[in-house]
Amino acid sequence: MSQGSKIIINDFSFHYDSSPALRNINLDIRPKEVFAAFGPARSGKTTFLKSLNRLTDLIFGAGHTGTILLDEMDIYDPRVDLTHLRRRIGMVFDLPTPLPMSIFDNVAYGPRLNKMLSKKRLAEVVEKALRSAVLWEEVKDRLYTSALRLSGGQQQRLCIARILALEPEVLLLDEPCSGLDPLSTASIEETLIQLKKDYTIILVPHNVQQASRVADRAGFFLNGELVEEGPAYQVFTKPRDKRTEDYVTGRFG
Repeated sequence: MSQGSKIIINDFSFHYDSSPALRNINLDIRPKEVFAAFGPARSGKTTFLKSLNRLTDLIFGAGHTGTILLDEMDIYDPRVDLTHLRRRIGMVFDLPTPLPMSIFDNVAYGPRLNKMLSKKRLAEVVEKALRSAVLWEEVKDRLYTSALRLSGGQQQRLCIARILALEPEVLLLDEPCSGLDPLSTASIEETLIQLKKDYTIILVPHNVQQASRVADRAGFFLNGELVEEGPAYQVFTKPRDKRTEDYVTGRFG
């Protein structure tokens, strides 16, 4: 077992009914780094992300072998409290989904459900989450207007703030920039670089270029296998496996 790893994945395989989606994944993810899981469509990246906070439990007929440890705790142990696990490991999806309420209430929603907070404390939690998601300066004067009036990039940062308000340790992001324009994409990438000071981030990037801009380490997935992983600069400039090289240089995918 590696010292100082936040998440340790050992021989992890996952299947939907009889079709394998992940095969024998072995990977250590360190605290406060951005790890990018990249590869072509249907390579297992989203299943990999969802396995990390057991969103895959919702799929009938699915199953797994192997282990995933979060701070040495087996997340698939039957005694694990799923609500608590998903607070520790929060997930942001590709399409931003603000709730049809104010900006403030979107961010306050989770903390209100989970614990009794004074009005003052709740306001502090909301401000901190919006600052961490690099959105505070843009919305501080209109916190009580509808979140649905925000731009796409702002909505995505709001969804990140909503997760951050629950004080997670790990953030999972599944193509958070897929529907965004270049300016919004740049603001999300800048946000991720700020966030890794405090959080472990596992990202399925929009494309290889995005992975190379924001990731500290990266892993190439193909047909449910982790073909190779390592420091991002090495994986993107001097990949060890020809399949990674072919994908990174655009020969397929």
